[in-house]
Amino acid sequence: MSDPKQKLTPRDVVDQGLTDWRQLLGTIRARFRTGDFATGLALVQRIGEAAEAANHHPDVRLSYGEVIVDLSSHDVGGITSRDIDLARRISEMAAEVGAQADPAGMAQLEVGLDTARGAEHALFYAALLGGEVDNGEAVDPSGQVPTVWWQEPEDDGPALPESEVEQRWHFDVWVPVDEGERRVRAAIEAGGRLVSDAAAPSYWVLEDVEGNRSCVCTVANRGWGGEAVDE
Repeated sequence: MSDPKQKLTPRDVVDQGLTDWRQLLGTIRARFRTGDFATGLALVQRIGEAAEAANHHPDVRLSYGEVIVDLSSHDVGGITSRDIDLARRISEMAAEVGAQADPAGMAQLEVGLDTARGAEHALFYAALLGGEVDNGEAVDPSGQVPTVWWQEPEDDGPALPESEVEQRWHFDVWVPVDEGERRVRAAIEAGGRLVSDAAAPSYWVLEDVEGNRSCVCTVANRGWGGEAVDE
């Protein structure tokens, strides 16, 4: 990992032993419970100073009681050793101010539309949501609204049982690898139904009480960078 431009695989990230951090899509994220706004503000200030010193800048969200940090290397479109190094430093600073890491419950939502006209939809939804088209998806760089992406009708993965509900919009809920099964169980206990786990732990297909389907997704076994994550 001496090359700071080398994109890391999910397995590489797991092997770093970052207990405070979890991978969601192409980022690593940590949530630090601060207990009050002043402690969170102090942590954010320290993160800012460390980021400036490293010339590597995370996305930071401060609210009363917690600080959420996302790290990725935008120049390579993924996670690198620069993110790992800064993540370790941020965890140290969080401990110094008394903030507690809480990786449970972290998630990232994407919204998918089944369509063969994704290029047209991308322009419209980017304009509607105040974002931009990035790699064919409607993306909000500010993170205020979820990414919207398009799924070709014939590109829906393993064959699934027919649904009685006609549905084109669906949620993809990205969670850490070690959160996937727990999130699926919680959804089932809350009245949902498991449609398919054929692709697990990469994703599970669930439906609500009226048959509307969503997926719980993780980075496991997706081969990003050439190596799978075995969990």
